[in-house]
Amino acid sequence: MRKSYGDAIAEDLRFVVKSVVGEENFVDMVPNRSNNYCCGGGGGFLQSGYKEQRLQYGKLKDAQIKATGADYCIAGCHNCHAQIHELSEHYGGNYPVVHMWTLICLCLGILGPNEREYLGDDLKEVLVFHPETAM
Repeated sequence: MRKSYGDAIAEDLRFVVKSVVGEENFVDMVPNRSNNYCCGGGGGFLQSGYKEQRLQYGKLKDAQIKATGADYCIAGCHNCHAQIHELSEHYGGNYPVVHMWTLICLCLGILGPNEREYLGDDLKEVLVFHPETAM
């Protein structure tokens, strides 16, 4: 989507992210929008079997994410999520990577306890219903 639909779709996605996390918590990458760097996981590369090459290609994306100083990296698709999560572990970034839908569900109060695997400790218990404490 980054290159296919251009800046118009990027602006729509930015609106959603800012609405979910709050504009004050939004940290932009440089470059961004349709000029953003590819993570290296799409187009079948994630499943290609060329893991070392994929991680080497993704090193630029990892550096870009680290340069933001953001607490989280939000990924719009599964391939990006899987690749960026692996980049974070491989290059020692230790930044949580979350799907956009995870944050949308979290802010709506409908994210189940079993869907919080990629959230950092600061968000794992946000809006979680605990039946044992509800009495």
